[in-house]
Amino acid sequence: MTTETVLPEAAKFATCDLCDAHKHDTSGAFRVLAPVFKNFGGLPKFSGPVTTVKCFEDNSQVKAAVESPGQGSVLVVDGGGSLQRALLGGNLGAAAAKNGWAGVVIDGCVRDVAELAQAMVGIRALAAMPMPTEKRHEGQRDIPVQIKGVWVRPGDWLYADEDGMVVMPAQI
Repeated sequence: MTTETVLPEAAKFATCDLCDAHKHDTSGAFRVLAPVFKNFGGLPKFSGPVTTVKCFEDNSQVKAAVESPGQGSVLVVDGGGSLQRALLGGNLGAAAAKNGWAGVVIDGCVRDVAELAQAMVGIRALAAMPMPTEKRHEGQRDIPVQIKGVWVRPGDWLYADEDGMVVMPAQI
């Protein structure tokens, strides 16, 4: 009798294979995010439909998002690339995992790195920064955002693994 490991659907892809299959796409439907994001979460591989937040050095909308049901979605945060304040920390990383988010991708910083590594959710960000944000209750949700020159829209699908992240208009 042999034992076979059954992988979740989210694990049955490789971004390299997706890039091979779409390398001649000129429509802009297949997009690759810049290789500037570091892995901070407990899951190095994740995928799901995108929901977005746009904010700058204020994580009020990020908190509201991860404290709501994620239903396997990926939260993509346009933090303006700020390296001055962390938009996600240990408590919010744990909330994202508890509430069923597949992943969080932040064009900005995170903190509480040891805690984030224990959270069973994919987390990518530019860097670690111990400084928290100001709470001004500013920001927008579910709008198209531009992450390092790449447009990401609510409803797109994001696939992330050890090789990088790609965005497509629909699930593969």
